[in-house]
Amino acid sequence: MEGQVIENAVQETVQETVDKVSSNWEQIKTYFNGHIPDLISFGMKVVLSIVAFYVGTKLIKWFLKLARRSMEKAGIDKGVAQFICSFGRFLLYLILVFNIATNFGVKESSVAALLGTAGVTIGLALQGGLENLAGGVMLLLFKPFQVGDYIIQDQADGTEGTVYKIEIFYTTLITIDNKHVIIPNGKLSNSTIINVTARNLRNLEIKVGISYDSDIKKAKKLLQHILQEDPGTKSDKDMIVFVDELADSAVVMGLRVWVPTDKYWKTKWRLNEKIKESFDANGISIPYPQMDVHVVETTAVEKSSK
Repeated sequence: MEGQVIENAVQETVQETVDKVSSNWEQIKTYFNGHIPDLISFGMKVVLSIVAFYVGTKLIKWFLKLARRSMEKAGIDKGVAQFICSFGRFLLYLILVFNIATNFGVKESSVAALLGTAGVTIGLALQGGLENLAGGVMLLLFKPFQVGDYIIQDQADGTEGTVYKIEIFYTTLITIDNKHVIIPNGKLSNSTIINVTARNLRNLEIKVGISYDSDIKKAKKLLQHILQEDPGTKSDKDMIVFVDELADSAVVMGLRVWVPTDKYWKTKWRLNEKIKESFDANGISIPYPQMDVHVVETTAVEKSSK
């Protein structure tokens, strides 16, 4: 009798569970049947948004490439063109995302308010980014350097290299050993900048020491001849040879001459080599640091007295 009661209770429990599952399943089916058009519409919007983003990305790249070529043909400074393209890329992507968001049914006013709030929040959190943006604008307005110039930033503890590109937030330099150095525009606009290649000519100075026993006048004539004969020097500009210093172990001779900026280092290395060869051939010695040690011998009488 008790077993029959337990069996009936189990059957009732199982039946209740089945009824609940069936009821829930029917509710799920009813929900999906009632919302299938909405789900299909949402899925289509997602697919269309992905396609729109892909197509929009391609169009943005094409437009920026066309704009860059147009600015190059118009003779616009390369740095200005890079900055405009960088800023334009940011703006166009913002517009693209805005349009995709409104495609999902989000109201324009809501998106604008969201963007405004996000802009303020991001601006407060990323003050350095705004400083870099302002710095980039300042660099383009006052043009302390252009793309292709060789600059030295903060000579004491900064860096130097050839300006590769100027973007909305950062400027990229290429060092002599082909490293990319990326400097924030805010830092760059607030630091001391030496533009090495701003002028077509640079004044080259070389100093060399000769011994006190050498003929100064002969050394000056040799240096003047080297400067006049070298193809990289500007003979129509100021060309001077002088005695710079009477040092401890040498008479320091100096020369100054104007050379093309793009040939500065090659001319300097060539002149150094010619000076050494000419001095060696004409008996002008170039001293180097040395110490003379004098040994004094004492006699036997002096030793015994000690």
